[in-house]
This record gives sequence, C-alpha cells and structure tokens, in this order.
Amino acid sequence: MGKTDAMRIVLITGLSGAGKSHALNCFEDLGYYCVDNMPPTLIPKFADLFIQSENKKVALVCDMRGAAFFEDLFEALQELEDRKADYEILFLVADDEVLIRRYKETRRRHPLGNISLPEAIRKEREVLSELRGRADREIDTSSLKPWELKGRIVELYEPEQRDKNMQIRIVSFGFKYGLPPDADLVFDVRFLPNPHYVDHLKVLTGEDDQVKDYLWRWAETGNYFNKVKDLLEFSIPFYVKEGKTNLVVSIGCTGGKHRSVVISDELGHVLGSHFNLTVEHRDIHKN
Repeated sequence: MGKTDAMRIVLITGLSGAGKSHALNCFEDLGYYCVDNMPPTLIPKFADLFIQSENKKVALVCDMRGAAFFEDLFEALQELEDRKADYEILFLVADDEVLIRRYKETRRRHPLGNISLPEAIRKEREVLSELRGRADREIDTSSLKPWELKGRIVELYEPEQRDKNMQIRIVSFGFKYGLPPDADLVFDVRFLPNPHYVDHLKVLTGEDDQVKDYLWRWAETGNYFNKVKDLLEFSIPFYVKEGKTNLVVSIGCTGGKHRSVVISDELGHVLGSHFNLTVEHRDIHKN
C-alpha cells in the first residue's frame, strides 16, 4: 500500500468480542482521534476531511456490525491506496472458549444474529478469513488483561511513549511455597484479612469478584495498596535511570491464591498504562 507522512489511519477490526472497543480506547489514550463502528463507505470521505486537522493520527473500528461490510470495506481500502493514504489494519482474535465466556459475562448479542453463539463465532471466523489475511498486525487477546493489551498496542504503534529498556514483572506468590528466586522487591500482604477463612471464598481465587469485594471492603487494603503504588511510581523511574532492564516486584500472602492476587492485579491495572509490565500468579492454582 502507498505511504505518506501526511496522515496515519489504523483500522481496527477482527472477531466480535476480541476487544476492539478496548483497543480503540487505548489508541484514544495515545492521542489518536477515534471513531467506533465507522461505516466503510465513509472511510475515504473521513480521511479527506481529517487530513486538514492538526491531529494526523486516526483509529477507526470497522466490523461486521456494518451492512454490506466486505464489499464496501475493500472498495474503501482501494480508494485509500489510490490516494496513497497511510493506513494499516490491526486484526484482533481470541479463542472460541474465551469469546463465549466474554459474551456470557456481558450478555450481549453476537452481530450475526439468531444462530447459536458457537456457530456464530465459527461463521464469523470463516467470513473474516480474507480480511485477516490482509492485516498488517494481529493480536490474540485470549490471555491478555486490559492493561496488557494496551501495553502491546503501545509497543506496536507508539513505542516512544514507553521506556522499552525496563521490563517489569509483578508476581503474586505464596510464602508457604518460597520466595520467587528472581524477586527484586517483596511486599508481604499476609496482614490483610484472609478470604481463606471465609467458607464461601476459600475455594475461589483473587481473580473472582467476590474475593475482590471482600478485600477492598477493609480500609487497610486500600491504604496499603496506595502506599505500595506510590512507592513503585516513585522508585521505578530511578531504576530506569540507573540502567536496570528488569524489575521483579513480588507480592506475597500465605498461599498465593487470594490476597496477593488481588493486590498484584490492581497494581497491574493502575501501573500498566505507564510501564512495560506483566502480571503473573505463580501459586494461584496450588492447593
């Protein structure tokens, strides 16, 4: 496709339920002008109008919600190529079981209508195969938390907005199984109220809303979390400045199943948009 420095268009598409709306929010945070559910026929006209704007970065979601989707979309892309517009396609995918779970959680209807959800997902994969083959970049969101998807988008499209020299891992763990051997910083949350001793919470994990609600109910949870967050936000830039390339922040409770998981996930959510960060739960499935 033709390229010019005048304007950059990122077309976000892919499977329904794979995270296109969240991806659009990520681009908006990066300073892109964003439009959801853009009719394909309007893309060239939109590009003509927007080229006069000071902001030359645009992200558009275009998917199967639009009528005559493929015929109109491929014609619109051809028009952009004829005009040598700088565009690229970001295609989002996810595993079937993940898509089904997301639809059940949100109770939203699949765009393909009244057929069963598994059949709709299968049919959409088949219909989108040609467009997927034309994509410039693809992200599988099956195992990505929202802040991890944002980190991936930053790395792909605006790497200058994130210091790539520092890789941060937040690792939840259980003290009964030993410290992570590569830990740089260790925070002990065993003093927080323990869901293990609440009958209906014991069998759950810190990824379940009931456990989160229980822990955040206590003032000491929020107070301690804010102090840890402030310490990390203060100290991480100094680690970067001294040239450190990896930082492992370990959050520990007794078994690594409840309290450490909740705190680690929330740290990832709050800090993930600022730093190159991943979250791991080492002991969450141990007995």
